[in-house]
Amino acid sequence: MSSPFHPDNDATINPSSNPSINALIEQRKLSRRGFLKGSFGATAIAAFGGSTVADSLTNLAQAAPSPIGGIGFSPVAANIAPMTDAITVPPGYTARVLIAWGDSLTQAANWDPATPMTEAVQLHTYGAHTDGMHYFPFPASGAGPLGNSRGLLVANHEYVDPGLVHSTTTYGSDAITADHVNTQLAAHGVSVVEVQERNGGFEVRRGSGFNRRITGKTPCEVSGPAAGHPLLRTAADPSGMRVLGTLNNCANGYTPWGTYLACEENFNGYFGARADALAAQPLTAHERRYGMAAGGFGYRWHEADPRFDIRATPNEPNRFGWVVEIDPWNKNSTPVKRTALGRFKHESAGVVVGADNKVAVYMGDDERNEYVYKFVSAQRFDPRNRNKNRDILENGTLYVARFDANGTGTWLPLVWGQNGLTAENGFADQGEVLVKARQAADRLGATMMDRPEWVAVHPTTREVYLTLTNNNRRGTNPASSNKADGTTTAASARPPVDAANPRADNRYGHIIRWRETGGDVAATTFAWDIFAECGDRLSTKANLQGNINGDDYGAPDGLWFDQDGRLWIQTDQAGDAQGDWANIGGNVMMCADPASGETRRFLTSPRHCEVTGVTATPDGRTMFVGIQHPGEDWSGSFTANSTWPDSGVNGPTTASAAGAAKPRSAVVVITKDDGGVIGT
Repeated sequence: MSSPFHPDNDATINPSSNPSINALIEQRKLSRRGFLKGSFGATAIAAFGGSTVADSLTNLAQAAPSPIGGIGFSPVAANIAPMTDAITVPPGYTARVLIAWGDSLTQAANWDPATPMTEAVQLHTYGAHTDGMHYFPFPASGAGPLGNSRGLLVANHEYVDPGLVHSTTTYGSDAITADHVNTQLAAHGVSVVEVQERNGGFEVRRGSGFNRRITGKTPCEVSGPAAGHPLLRTAADPSGMRVLGTLNNCANGYTPWGTYLACEENFNGYFGARADALAAQPLTAHERRYGMAAGGFGYRWHEADPRFDIRATPNEPNRFGWVVEIDPWNKNSTPVKRTALGRFKHESAGVVVGADNKVAVYMGDDERNEYVYKFVSAQRFDPRNRNKNRDILENGTLYVARFDANGTGTWLPLVWGQNGLTAENGFADQGEVLVKARQAADRLGATMMDRPEWVAVHPTTREVYLTLTNNNRRGTNPASSNKADGTTTAASARPPVDAANPRADNRYGHIIRWRETGGDVAATTFAWDIFAECGDRLSTKANLQGNINGDDYGAPDGLWFDQDGRLWIQTDQAGDAQGDWANIGGNVMMCADPASGETRRFLTSPRHCEVTGVTATPDGRTMFVGIQHPGEDWSGSFTANSTWPDSGVNGPTTASAAGAAKPRSAVVVITKDDGGVIGT
C-alpha cells in the first residue's frame, strides 16, 4: 500500500545494466495452456530424476493436481464503490475478529484507542499493522489432535502510521522525542499469541506463558558468514554479533523444525540524516543501492536516536534486511538474523524440503526491477532430531534467478571468488557478498522482476509460485546505463518487457511459477511459466487486461497453499475502488485451482486496507487472515475512511468497549458454518 510510511516499494532504483531477456534471445512467452500441459505432479517428480531442463519442458505431461475436495463455495461480489467497510465471505461462512492492534496479551487492560499509544502499553499488547503469519499447532495428546483447537499464532507487524500511534495529525512537524521512537519501535516486530477454541470459536489465551512480543529493540543474534563482519560493527556493538530489534517484517516463512521466519523488508525507511551532514558526506553507492535518503519515509527517528542517523551510525542499516529465525516455543530464546540468506528487502521465505531432505528457501526482493533468490543449505533436515536442525540456515549457498525466454532458468551462485565477486570488484569476502547481495546479483546478470513478493510452494509437487505485484517502471524507457560506481539514472530503472515480465506499465501484476529440474530443490536449473496475468476483462487498455479464468483481481501480494492444494491469493492495491480499479473493486482474497487456473473471490475487505497473511489449523477447518491498515490515507484521515473493526462489523474486539472508533489492523478467524474444510 502506498503511503508516506508504507511506500509502494519504489524508494530505490536498480542501476543494473543487466540485459533484458529479449536482448539475449528471441522472446518466448509461454501460454498458460502450455504450462498446464507441462506442469507435473508428485508421480512425475520421481519419474524423471536426473532429467535436464529440456526434458522437463518437452516430456512433462501430467497436470498439477486439483485440490483435494475441490473449490466448492459461491464467490462473493466485488466490493465496488461506494465500498462496504467490512469483511464479506461466501454464504455458509463466518468471519470474526480474533485480535487487533492494542489488544492485550496479558492480564493487563487493553489499549484504549481514544488515547495515544505508549511504549509500556504496546509492549504487552498486539503490535501494529499485522502482516505475514503462521499457526503452530500444539502437539497431539491422549485426548486427540490438540493442534486443531490450540496453537501459537505468530504474526509480523510490518510498520506503523505515527499519526495513529500518537493520535496526532501534526506528526510531520512535531518535535520528535525518544518516547515517540521507543513507542513506534515497540509497535514493530512480531507477536507470539496462544489461541484456543472455546465456546465454538477461537480466542486469545491472555496471560499465556507463550505470549511474547519481539520488537524493534529486542536483542537479536547474528549468524552466518556475515556475522561479526566489519560492515555490521558499530560503536554500541563492536563485535557485529548482536543487533537491537527487527523492523518492517512483511511476509514470513516457517520451518519443518518448528521455527518462524520473519522477513525484514523496507528497513531503509527508518534511517535518515541532517542535510548538512549529507552535504559534507554524500550518500555512497551502497547506500543508494539500498534506498537510503535524508528523510527516509518520514519517521524522523534519526532526529531523536543516533542509531537511525546514517552519518552518526553508518553501519546500522547493514544490520537490517535479513531473515530472522524465531523459536515460538521458547519464550527465552533469542531471535537470530540468518545472514547466509542474504540482505535485501525480504518479502517472504518459502522453505521446501526435498525428497532427499535437502532444504531450500525461496525469497523475493520486493521492489520494482529487483530479483528472486534461493538459498540451499549445506546441512540436510533430520525429521527425528529437532535440535540438530536448529542451525540448518547457518551455512549454504545463496543463488539469484535468471529467467530465460525459452521457458528455462538458471540459479546463479552468489559465491565470493566466482563470477566476478572478488575484491577487485568491491567484494572483500563472502560476508560482503551477502551484505551487498543486490550488487552481487547485478553483476551476475540476474533477471529484473516486477516486484517479487510472496512465495508459495505446492504441498505435493513442490512447484513454486511467486507474486509479482506490479511495476510502472517496466517498458517506459528501454535505455540502460552501466556505471561501475553503482549510481543510477532514470533510464536504467525502466527495463524493456521480457518473457517473465511481459507487460509495460504492469499495474495489475502477475503470478509466475517454476519447477526445479528433476524435482531437486538444490537444482541449478528450472522450467517456468506465468500462471496468471492479472487484470480487468472490462478494461479498454491492453496492459490492464488479464487472462484470469474466473473473477478478476489485481496487485497479487500474499500467496499460500493449503494442505489440500488450493492456492490462496491476497491483494494489495492502493486506495479505494476507483479509476482503473473501479470494476475490480477493493482488496480481496481469492482461491485458485492450480491445475485449471479457475479462480474465485472468497473474501472482500474493509476500505483502504490490505489483505495480508493467511494460515490455518491442521484440519483446514479454521483459517486466520490478516487485515492491514484499514482506512489508510496519505492525508492521515484514517477514521474518515474506515472505523473497522471498532465499528463492530465482523465482531468488535475487546478494545471497542472503550467506545473509540479508530481503524486498526486485525486478524480475523474464518470458519465454515457446517464445520467443514475452508474452501470446499
